[in-house]
Order: sequence, then structure tokens, then C-alpha cells
Amino acid sequence: MKPTLQLKTSQHLTLTPQLQESIRLLQLSTVELNQEIERLVQENPLLELGDSVSSGAEYLGTLEAGVEPLSVDLMEIPEEGGKLLSEESPDAQKAAGEADWLADDSASRGMRDDDDERDYPQHAAEPQSLREHLNSQLSISQIPERDRKIVGLLIDSLDDDGYLVQDLEELVDLLPPELEIDIDDLHIARELLQHLDPPGVGARDLRECLVMQLQALPEDTPYREQALLLVGNHLESLASKDFCAIKKLLHCDDNCLRSIQSLITRLNPRPGMAFSSAVARYIIPDVIVTKVGGVWVANLNPEAMPRLKINRLYADILKRYSDDSTRRLAGQLNEAKWLIKNVLQRFSTILKVSAAVVERQQQFFEHGPVAMRPMVLREIAQTLDLHESTISRVTTQKFMRTPRGIFELKYFFGSHVATDTGGVCSATAIRALIKQLISAEEGKKPLSDSQISEILGQQGIMVARRTVAKYRESMHIPPVNLRKSV
Repeated sequence: MKPTLQLKTSQHLTLTPQLQESIRLLQLSTVELNQEIERLVQENPLLELGDSVSSGAEYLGTLEAGVEPLSVDLMEIPEEGGKLLSEESPDAQKAAGEADWLADDSASRGMRDDDDERDYPQHAAEPQSLREHLNSQLSISQIPERDRKIVGLLIDSLDDDGYLVQDLEELVDLLPPELEIDIDDLHIARELLQHLDPPGVGARDLRECLVMQLQALPEDTPYREQALLLVGNHLESLASKDFCAIKKLLHCDDNCLRSIQSLITRLNPRPGMAFSSAVARYIIPDVIVTKVGGVWVANLNPEAMPRLKINRLYADILKRYSDDSTRRLAGQLNEAKWLIKNVLQRFSTILKVSAAVVERQQQFFEHGPVAMRPMVLREIAQTLDLHESTISRVTTQKFMRTPRGIFELKYFFGSHVATDTGGVCSATAIRALIKQLISAEEGKKPLSDSQISEILGQQGIMVARRTVAKYRESMHIPPVNLRKSV
């Protein structure tokens, strides 16, 4: 086949670098956005972080008025009372320098006069880890040095829950032969480890952990022996809540079994978690929902907005000088302007989508999840004349603070189920109804999935048993046999 040249006319969309940057910033979470801005501020001298916090209304007012965001206002050099440091008179600079010197001298004299009351920086004490807690007990114990080192070896093999899950025979094979440590030494070291605080540390499984904690209780503890028998030999029956079989094995009544169960549930199945150094991750909401005049409205969270502005000194240099030496600064100035504009556009889009969501979910904020209205991304996209992918980016990892808690924007979207009247009911509302029914059920006769399906059908919501089971599992609610109580 002979190769030929052809001309073809077609249309295609080309994303400019500015548009690509805007899309990338839109899909970032608040934490990721702040990290990205900190990186860009370090790289671009034209960017800096301000001290004041602007409100959401000021952000929207800036955009709706058509004013170039932040960069124009911040580049304007005030005519009076706002001169740059380089424009101050020599006398003013000399007076300022003398004032600083006098302030420093008086501060130093005050430190010399009050030598005994100096304010030293205080640092927060780091929480003690499980290994540090165990090693501190080991250091004051009266065991031989060799056994102490072997116990320290086992301490390093514990997991975060305080369990010794590694097999001792495998551990012996991993140790160097010159240490002359055999399996008997490890068994003795494990016994020593299991006598340390907290009770249950060094256990190989849950059964051994609970038994060790029960054995550590005083001998006159009520129902201690029955609990030891139940945990040591019939833990599976307790986990499956086979109360009839347990009462036959222990020869006890309901009140006795209830006391035994209460004693066991007070034990700690993870003794090492109390020393966990996991850092709590806090969510910064992007939008705050409040009630104004009987109507729920959405506003941007000022604390979530980065305080970006243009550096006045470099901006003034570019306004006065324009040559090859300032070409790089001019490029960085344009990048700073685009970044500020894209950040403003990001928050404007988040607010528009949030306002549309709040407008449609007024009943949710009044009555809770049971009043959630069915809603899909296409509905908001058509209302705001945006693409569904934009709505998806806005609602991912963006959070809304309400009087009912903090929710991701994705929470307000979901599937729906048909009703017998021809309408639809939100899946979130059905989950809330299932949770209400289970929380109000009788402990001795909990509701099965089929019974919950029938109750919802009587309310006009046609839900199959499999759907009820799926929603129940999504809320981490155990099945009917595990919800049974004595």
C-alpha cells in the first residue's frame, strides 16, 4: 500500500498549563494543598504567607467583582504611611536602630537581674513506648544479666499489641550460634516477660492473654474461677454467644453468666495499645454549615484558606525596573499570580458545590440521616453547569462541618431504593433506619435481616434481605447470632 499524505480537520481540547494546575489543586485535600503551598512559597520568592485570615464572603466578593485576586491589591504600594524599608529616611532608620538597641539592652539587663527566674523553653514529654516501659522494669529486676538480655531480645520481638507472635524455635534458628542460646533459655525468658506489667504482655494468642490477666486478679475476685474455665476451654462458645451451652458447662443461671461475661469484657485484649504512639490525625473542614434565618447555609472555613500574597519588595522592584536581569522574577511573579488565582477558584468551586448540596439536603440538617434525600453527581453538575468529573474532584477529601458532625462531601451522594409509592429513598436513610431498628431491638431476641426487611417493607421501602445484610455489614454491625445478649 502506497503511503500518502492527507489533511484532516478535527477538533480537540488542549489543556493549558494553567488549567492543568487548576485541576490538580482542585483534587488535593486541604492538608495536601497546604503542603504544596509551603513548597511553592519556599521555591518562589514572590510568594509569601500573610498573617490575616480572609472570610469566605471576601473570597467570593473578590471573584464576583472581577478583581484580580490578591495579587493586584498586594502589589499596590501605599502612598502614605506604608513606605518600604528602603524608602525610609536615614534619620528614621537611625532612630529605629537606636530603639532596637535600647530594647535589647534593657532585655539583657532584665535577664541578668532575674537570673534565677529565666524562662526556659518547655518541651512536651514524649509518651513512653511499650518497649521502654518493659525495659525499665527489666533494669531494676533481680534476674541474672544473661537472662535479662534474652528477655530484652523477646521484648524487641513483640508487636504493637504486646503479643509474642514469633515462634521461639524459629527465633533460635535466627540467633548466632556463638550466643549459646537454646530453646529452654527462650522459654524461661518468656515466663519472665509474662510476669511484667501490663498483665497479658508476651502472650501468644488472645486466649493466653485473657488467662494471664485473670490470673493476675486477686483470688477473692467474684467469678474469677468460672471466668478462667470459660476463657481457657470454651472461648469459642463465648465468642459465638452460645449461652445455653455455656450455662450447662458452668452450671450457672443467667445472672451468674452475666457477671462472668462482664468480668471478661473488662479485660484488655490488646495490652500494648495503651503505649501506642500513634498520632491523631485531625480533619480541617473546608466548609461550615450554619442556620441563618431558619435556613441552613454553607460558608467557607477561614482557617482552611491559605493566606497567600505577593511579596511587596520584589513586586516594587519589578514595577521600577524591567530589563533582562528581572526577567526571571517576572516569570515567578506570573506563576505566583496564577497560583493565587487557582487557589481562589478552587475555594469558589468548593463553596458553590457545597451550597448546592446544602440547599437540597435541608431536611438532613433538620432531622438527621433518616431524612437524607437521594442525590447523584449529575444533578449538581447540571445545576452548576459543570462536568461530573469536576464535582467528583470537589467532593473527594473535602469535608463539611455541621451541627451533626463532620462529613465528607461524598457522604451526601449515593444510590437509592424504590418505594411502593413510586418514589425513591436514599441508601443513607435506609442505613440510618436499619441502625435505629437494631439499636431499639430486644437483646434476647434481636431482629434478623429478614425481619428488618419486612419492617422496612411495611414502611413502604422495598429492600431485599441481601440488601439489608449488605448495609448492615457496611456499618460493621454483627449478625443476629452475635447481637444476642443474656
